[in-house]
Amino acid sequence: MSKEIPPFRVNGIISLEDIKKVNLLPPEERLKKGPVVLIECPEMIPCNICVSACPFHAISMDKIIDIPRVDWDKCIGCGVCVSLCPGLSIFVVDLSKEDKALVTVPHEFLPAPKKGDEVTLLGRDGKPLGTGKVVKVWERNKTYIVTVETPKELAFEVKAIWVKK
Repeated sequence: MSKEIPPFRVNGIISLEDIKKVNLLPPEERLKKGPVVLIECPEMIPCNICVSACPFHAISMDKIIDIPRVDWDKCIGCGVCVSLCPGLSIFVVDLSKEDKALVTVPHEFLPAPKKGDEVTLLGRDGKPLGTGKVVKVWERNKTYIVTVETPKELAFEVKAIWVKK
């Protein structure tokens, strides 16, 4: 009996379907309430930095190699876990706005983005998806945490930004 290898293990790109399969996507009702974490860590690896990073104790793991689980009622989408994830696999999405979404991503490149910048939105494969506007930037441990305004249909696809020079 052969075990199917997930596509992301072959191509390095985690799909939204992969995230759904391991129950890491916030429920629709929670998404409507405001910012919430989106952890795209579908493999059992020895890392639990997100657990201790969360000031609201919304992220848990039974063992260090478990897939992180989020208590959607405790998560306020603060982004602290985004800044500390060594795999750059944590994001915050906010679908509560009427016409746009807000997506918070880690950014470890220069130049540093600034509030008001128009940036290129990059997808899971690193390819451009369109443009967005930076609405908030903060820095922790040499990682910039950037919140960008995006079209709602791109909220779960934006994984990085490219700052235009």
